[in-house]
Amino acid sequence: MFVQLLLILTIVPFVELAILLRLADAFSWSATLALVIVTGIVGAWLARREGLRALATLQSEMAAGHAPADAIVDALLIFVAGVVLVTPGVLTDLCGFCLLVPAIRAVVKRRLQRFFSNRMVTMRYDVDMTHDHVRDDTFVDVEGDGRDVNDSTTSLP
Repeated sequence: MFVQLLLILTIVPFVELAILLRLADAFSWSATLALVIVTGIVGAWLARREGLRALATLQSEMAAGHAPADAIVDALLIFVAGVVLVTPGVLTDLCGFCLLVPAIRAVVKRRLQRFFSNRMVTMRYDVDMTHDHVRDDTFVDVEGDGRDVNDSTTSLP
């Protein structure tokens, strides 16, 4: 994971710089600079608008007593889009604008859910507040190394 992150953080800026230099050669430095500034301003405005919409959805879901998991993921993706949009570059702006489109964000959200669901198991922990007891059939399981802690033959470190 560290190597992948390092590659992304080093290769993406070089690719962005190469694209910006090509654009400056094809058009002009002022047009390229204007493109970077305009996409940053428009992107920040769109990210703010979508962020406020996600915040309203989050608040309404919480007021209705629902877990706002989808609204939180939307807000996180919108935040990432905003950060990426204020970063100079054509590819990053394209990715940021894509994350601001609700239909594309829904696809990314599904892929993220699939990615994380393959790496962890979550269970709901029910507490019966009327009888002051916890149900006996609830448990929480997380990713591990495959050893059964209930098995007496398995030695734990």
